[in-house]
Amino acid sequence: MPPLSAVLPARLRLAGRTLVMGVVNVTPDSFSDGGRWFEPGAAVRHGLQLLADGADLLDVGGESTRPNAGRVPVEVELARVLPVIEALAAEGAVVSADTTRASVARAAVDRGALVINDVSGGLADPEMHRAVAETGVCYVAMHWRGHADVMDAFDEYDDVVGDVRSELAARLAELQAAGVRDEQIVLDPGLGFAKPGASNWPLLAHLDALQSLGRPVLVGASRKRFLGHLLAGPDGEPAGPLDRDDATAAITALAAAAGAWCVRVHEVKGSADAVRVAAAWTAARRAPGTGAEHP
Repeated sequence: MPPLSAVLPARLRLAGRTLVMGVVNVTPDSFSDGGRWFEPGAAVRHGLQLLADGADLLDVGGESTRPNAGRVPVEVELARVLPVIEALAAEGAVVSADTTRASVARAAVDRGALVINDVSGGLADPEMHRAVAETGVCYVAMHWRGHADVMDAFDEYDDVVGDVRSELAARLAELQAAGVRDEQIVLDPGLGFAKPGASNWPLLAHLDALQSLGRPVLVGASRKRFLGHLLAGPDGEPAGPLDRDDATAAITALAAAAGAWCVRVHEVKGSADAVRVAAAWTAARRAPGTGAEHP
């Protein structure tokens, strides 16, 4: 698998474990935090706290992708994210811009972003692949079937693992045809996107099927609806977003043990601990002379 050698700092390439991406929502209507970090100064302070908690990189987004969210004008998205990206990059953070728009991606790179995290995998904006090829940044292409206001209608799969793999393979081929280098590309199964419930679990259990495409995989399970359903109380009411962090950390440990390149999370400390546990566990399993050959 070609490494992300030319597009990310050495401290990330040499981490020797799954990376942790901390979420910085610069939106008033995020499903997970309700706009707590909407003001730019608050967003920057939150990002710096996530770094102190163990985040390796920060994902800054200015347009909510919660279920049924509407789109915001491009000018609004730019005004929300660019000051935050610039300030965090100036503090030495590795910054990812969470956007589906090529114009926002280019502006974010100009302000210091090193990663573009596109939940649409390029389907929302036909200029995105060109922007990625020309800027040379790391690009996360997520599995996607439609914008937030319609995505739940597309939760129809013959074989969710096979279908998602096939659709991500098509995104990968399109990126390559546009001149994007393999070493720039990360794939994301798109947990929760056109997958409101049980469809997420097979994808988590079979990350190897996506890794067989030859690119690193990012897992974004943090506080998603399917965890709320799993943790529902006796009355059947789903657990709220802030009550899903322990389950998120558990998925982080499992995804890390399965070889995920990165996990995207809202609460960083638990997942930062989890990836280190997974790395130690994996190293012990691979070490010779540890009794692993015995039943």
